[in-house]
Amino acid sequence: MIRLFAATCLALLPMGAMAKEPLSEKFEVKGSVLIYDTEKLKGEIRDEDIDALKQVLNEHSGITELRLNSTGGSVYAGSEMAWIVMDYGLDTRVDGECISACIDLFLAGKRRRMTFGSKLGFHHRSWGPKAVQNYYREWRKRKDWATPFEFGAWIYGDTQAEIYEHLTFMVSRGVDPGFAIKSMQAISSEEWYPSRLQLIAAGVLREEAPED
Repeated sequence: MIRLFAATCLALLPMGAMAKEPLSEKFEVKGSVLIYDTEKLKGEIRDEDIDALKQVLNEHSGITELRLNSTGGSVYAGSEMAWIVMDYGLDTRVDGECISACIDLFLAGKRRRMTFGSKLGFHHRSWGPKAVQNYYREWRKRKDWATPFEFGAWIYGDTQAEIYEHLTFMVSRGVDPGFAIKSMQAISSEEWYPSRLQLIAAGVLREEAPED
């Protein structure tokens, strides 16, 4: 009954009162280009950006390119957003920097380009000590970890599975397997920035979309 009453009230509201949620400040639409710039607010890729990306693509059907400038953030968010980019068949372009979790987003593009002066940065996955501690405290009862050593054993296996999935994704997007492996060597504080020629040769940058 309450739901029916609420629905009736919404139907009686003028269209202006049912305004769309404001677009996240990380996103900006310019014609057929969607700009995703986490550096504008000195922020990072976050989990809430997943729904924000869905929202803007649903509201702007003419978008064909995602333009990126981000030094990374949530690995989970980057992976989920990458699937959305692939589902919508978008091209991707870097205008500034694309590092860490941003790489998955970039590789999701059909055509993948970067403006002159931009760069792509690669490093292996990392998980800060505080985040590890918080995860253990939150999940130890549900996961039935009797000691931190059992948690450590789980991390060892989970890390290998995550690396395998990441490398598999890169190769599935047309990246040379040797390059994909090399991209995991640098530590997170010392990113590897390949040259434009290296990125083209490895299949990271591509002007033409692959045939279906």
